[in-house]
Amino acid sequence: MESVWVKNTQSISFKALEGDKNTDLLIVGGGMAGVLCAYKLKNAGVDCILAEAEKIGNGITKNTTAKITLQHGAMFDKLINRFGLDRARLYIDAQKSAGREYEQLCRSIDCDYEIKDSYVYSLNDQKKIKREVEALNLLGGKAEYANRTELPFEVAGAVRVKNQAQFHPLKFLYAISKDLPIFEHTKILELKPNQAVTTRGVINYKKLIIATHFPMLNKHGAYFLKLYQHRSYVIALKNAQNVNGMYVDEADKGLSFRNYGELLLIGGGAHRTGKKGGCWQELELFAKKHYPKAQVVGKWATQDCMTLDRVPYIGQYSQATPCVYVATGFNKWGMTNSMVAAEILCDLVQGKSNKYAQIFSPSRSILRPQLAVNVFESTVGLLTPTAPRCPHLGCALKYNPAEHSWDCSCHGSRFTEKGELIDNPATDDHPSIGI
Repeated sequence: MESVWVKNTQSISFKALEGDKNTDLLIVGGGMAGVLCAYKLKNAGVDCILAEAEKIGNGITKNTTAKITLQHGAMFDKLINRFGLDRARLYIDAQKSAGREYEQLCRSIDCDYEIKDSYVYSLNDQKKIKREVEALNLLGGKAEYANRTELPFEVAGAVRVKNQAQFHPLKFLYAISKDLPIFEHTKILELKPNQAVTTRGVINYKKLIIATHFPMLNKHGAYFLKLYQHRSYVIALKNAQNVNGMYVDEADKGLSFRNYGELLLIGGGAHRTGKKGGCWQELELFAKKHYPKAQVVGKWATQDCMTLDRVPYIGQYSQATPCVYVATGFNKWGMTNSMVAAEILCDLVQGKSNKYAQIFSPSRSILRPQLAVNVFESTVGLLTPTAPRCPHLGCALKYNPAEHSWDCSCHGSRFTEKGELIDNPATDDHPSIGI
């Protein structure tokens, strides 16, 4: 179940750390966000090291659908109501800046970068789509209303934004990683003030960026309440339609579409990690109905950290940790938000101000309706009297028959049937699964 990005790309390798190292800045996590931080910081002349427990790009990055767009679902009408016009404009300006930076970098990188129009569609809520068009235009998003698309079904309407992009994430990641100070197979066993104990030595640092998808420090920031994880699925179809754009349903459990070469990638089947969902079966049934001559030539799944208000947490990890920074909660839009994170954190660790930092601050209010849902799920998980338990915070694990894994609905940790760790925030293999 490898993604198309893994199947057609030759990975690159970096040495593991051997012995002790000193650095001004340590980055933990070698996904798109961590690598972009290392790339920007090295170019800014900052002494830094990136430590990755396995191989770079081998977590969530390899499973993305790799859309580079300022459209992040139908969120901007809500964003204006929640934060006000000025702060909502900062969010969209940050996404536009990220898109421009990708465009500039991709001019010299062979990563299948393509300009495409982006669509957010609704099956039954035309009014919502029209409000979103109005909101985007208020914020400078240059949106258009479309009542027809090239999807194989009718829509109530769609928000169209021209000149967005898509690319091959691993080709891009490997290209910018060359010559960066990266150590693979270097797992962080313990984080102390100004010191990281790894499997192969100690890294002494002055400042720290945690870019591990779900943050690994439980003592600070309350991320176990501020985040939950959402699972979604992708199939790759051969002999299917060219949809001539990138599409996503405004509904959380809707479908997304994009082409890659001769393939059509369809995403969906989403659910909270540890809960039931449509999974690949939902996508395969859809393909059988709408593309009966197509062949499923690939399928994979991904997992996303979701915040309380659908805006990522980028900045100082907590008020009690002034030299520790975080990038997490990209809410299914990891490509542009990884670039946003790199831009913000590159400034903050150098003591510079950044105009986007306020809207993404991890210390903003947590008084959102999703908080009650997260607290409820955690309470149920903790009180459910079954084994096995998640070693992260002790919630009950549930068996996932679609992927043959044990999943935690509280915070999203996942393990194989043998107890091997698949997804964090847990940091080690499960001691009892598979025994």
